[in-house]
Amino acid sequence: MKIVLQRVTEAELWVNDTKHCSIGTGMLILLGIHKEDQEEDINWLVKKISSIRIFSDTEGKMNLDLMQINGEIMVVSQFTLFASTKKGNRPGFTDSARPDQALQLYDEFCVKLANETGIVIKRGVFGADMKIKLINDGPVTIIIDSKNKE
Repeated sequence: MKIVLQRVTEAELWVNDTKHCSIGTGMLILLGIHKEDQEEDINWLVKKISSIRIFSDTEGKMNLDLMQINGEIMVVSQFTLFASTKKGNRPGFTDSARPDQALQLYDEFCVKLANETGIVIKRGVFGADMKIKLINDGPVTIIIDSKNKE
């Protein structure tokens, strides 16, 4: 699994010109699911996300986690995170999980993240054409890959 985690002051997700969900201060997580991902990838990422300290303390240092600031979370499935651009100019997506597998792992990820953090997870609409409006705070954008545990 690969995520793009953005620290936001607000984010809105729109589907068919209708606002589907929104969050205030917190994390917008774009979640890419690889065809070889399993439950251990979910567990590792959930632990990492729930404890990552990317929010500023009173001295302006990134020293606080999401629960310490009473933040919110939005998770959006993003199969294009596993795009291959090796050949030609049109990306290939053969490394992305098939939709049935991806939906199952996406749901499991959201449930486990909610259980770990105690936060209601706002979700995108799996497989839909979505528009996201956000204010990236910082900007802070972090890429985390469950296969490359750095």
